Amino acid sequence: MTGTELTHGTEWWRTAVIYQIYPRSFADANGDGMGDLAGISARLPQLKDLGIDAIWLSPFYTSPQRDAGYDVSDYCDVDPLFGTLDDFEVLQRTAHDLGIRVIVDIVPNHSSSAHGWFQAALAAGPGSDERARYTFRDGKGENGELPPNNWESVFGGLAWTRTTDSDGTPGQWYLHLFDSSQPDFDWDSEWVREQFRAVLRFWLDRGVDGFRVDVAHGMIKAPGLPDYTPPAEGGSMGGAPASALEPGITAETPLTAPYWAQDGVHEIYRDWHKVLAAYPGDRVLAAEAWVDPLSQMAKWVRPDEMHQAFNFAYLETPWNAAQLKSVIDESLEAFGNVGAPSTWVLSNHDVVRHASRLALTGENLQGHGIGPKTVGLPDTALGLRRARAASALMLSLPGSSYLYQGEELGLPEAVDLPDHAREDPTWFRTNGERYGRDGCRVPIPWEAASESFGFSTGAKSWLPQPAEWAGLARDQQDGVAGSTLELYKHALTLRREHSLASGTVEWIDGFGPEVAAYRNGDVTVVANTGAASVQLPAGDVLLSSEELVGRTLPGDATAWLRSVEA
Repeated sequence: MTGTELTHGTEWWRTAVIYQIYPRSFADANGDGMGDLAGISARLPQLKDLGIDAIWLSPFYTSPQRDAGYDVSDYCDVDPLFGTLDDFEVLQRTAHDLGIRVIVDIVPNHSSSAHGWFQAALAAGPGSDERARYTFRDGKGENGELPPNNWESVFGGLAWTRTTDSDGTPGQWYLHLFDSSQPDFDWDSEWVREQFRAVLRFWLDRGVDGFRVDVAHGMIKAPGLPDYTPPAEGGSMGGAPASALEPGITAETPLTAPYWAQDGVHEIYRDWHKVLAAYPGDRVLAAEAWVDPLSQMAKWVRPDEMHQAFNFAYLETPWNAAQLKSVIDESLEAFGNVGAPSTWVLSNHDVVRHASRLALTGENLQGHGIGPKTVGLPDTALGLRRARAASALMLSLPGSSYLYQGEELGLPEAVDLPDHAREDPTWFRTNGERYGRDGCRVPIPWEAASESFGFSTGAKSWLPQPAEWAGLARDQQDGVAGSTLELYKHALTLRREHSLASGTVEWIDGFGPEVAAYRNGDVTVVANTGAASVQLPAGDVLLSSEELVGRTLPGDATAWLRSVEA
C-alpha cells in the first residue's frame, strides 16, 4: 500500500492497531543518545512487518524538556533534539508510503513556562490580556503570601507558584497541575481557543491523520477554583467521590475534582471536531481522559466530539477473569451506547509496563513507578507470562488496540535505574519518594550485539538500558518461534484475517471462575488467569501464548481456536 492508497471514508480508527512511539527512546540516528525523527523513519519498515495500522508520536515539539517534551514552548516546530520539520515530512511520507497513518500528540492544558505566550504574560502584569491567557490568581493571606487554594500538583507539591513583579516584590500566583515549568492555560480565553485551532490546522495541513490529546479531561476548571482534597485511594489523574470534597458536600452529590472532567471541555472538543471534519481522510481525536466510570468517559466520544478515548479502566484491571469480563462488558456497552468503538490498552509512557505490573500486588501504581527499593518487586518470568496472555486476549477484542513501543518484545519495567540517571519530575518533586515514569521510558533494544543494543549509532542512551535486555532485542526474537515478537505478529495477522476488530463478544461458560472464554466470529478465545490447567474446547488452535500439552492450556495463558460452529 502506498501513501496515495490510504483509503478515505473508512473510519479506519474503529478497528486500528495504533503503536505508540516515545521519540526519545525509539531509535537514535545521529548518535547523541537521544531518539529522533530520522531514527523513527529508519525503523518504520519493522513496524510495517509487525502489522500495525498507525503510529502515535509523543511530543517532539520545541521544548526545554523539563517534562520530556510535555512542556511545549513552540507547538508548530520540531525541537532540534529530534530534528527538523523536514525530518517530520520525511517520517510522515515514509509512514504513508508503508500504509501507516500518523497521529501526533497535542498538549492543550498547559505550555512550557518558556513559551513566548507565558513570558509575555509575566511581563504584562496583573489584569492584562496576556495574563488572562493563563490561570493567574492573587494569593490569600494578609499580603497574598498563601496560594489561592489547596490544590496539589499531579507530580507532588503545591499546584501553585508565586511570581515576582518587575520591582522585585512578590506577585500573583500561577496554576500548574503538573510541574512548575508547565503553567495551565485559562480556556475561558477565546484567544487561547483560536491559537489551538491554528495549531490543529498547522499539522492537519501537513497531512497528519489525527491527534492524541494530552490531559483531555483537564483544561476547564470549576468556577471559583474551590479547595479540594483528593481521597487517599484516588488516582492522581482521575476524579474522586464527592465525599472527598470540603464540608457541606454530601456523598450523594455527583461531583468530581474541580480541575478534572468539567462539562466545559466538551464544548472545546465539539469545536475541534468541526476543524478536523473540514479535512479529508477521517482525521481523528483520541482522548487521554482519566475518567471513571466508563459511562462518564464515553461522553468524550459522543458523535460530535472525539473519536476514541483510552480505556484506562481496562489498563488498570488486574489479571483476573471475573474482573476482565466485567470491564470488557462495561466497555463495550458504554462506548457502544454513544456509537464509538472501545479502545484497549495495557501499557504506555506513563505507567509501569504490563510485563511487570501484572505480577505486582497492592496499590495502583499509575504515575508512581517502581524501583529497587519497592516492596514486593514482580517476578520477571510470571510478569512476562501474564503479559503475553493479556496481550493475546486484548488483541482478540473488537475495537481499536494501542501498543506501547517495546511491549511486542516483552520488555519489563527497568527497575534498577541509578538515582543520578533519573529525569522524571515526579522523582524530584517528591524528593525520591516516588520513582516516577523513567522505568517505562528506557530506550528499546534492537540488536543484541550492537552498542546501546542498536538504539543509537553511538554507545550511549539517555537512560541506561538493563544488560539483560540483550536477550529481548528484536533481532533475537525475529523469526524465532515462540518469541513474544512472533506472538504479536501472528496475533495481528489473525486479527485481520478473522475480522476480530469488527466482531462481537459472546461469552462461553463452563471453564471455571478463573477462565474468561468467548466467541468472536469464527474464533474462540480462552484466557486462563489461574494456575491450574484447563482443557480446550474443540477447534483448530490458531494461537497460544504458551506451549500447549495436547489440548491442555496451562495457567496464565491465552489461546485462540477456530470455532467449530463456524
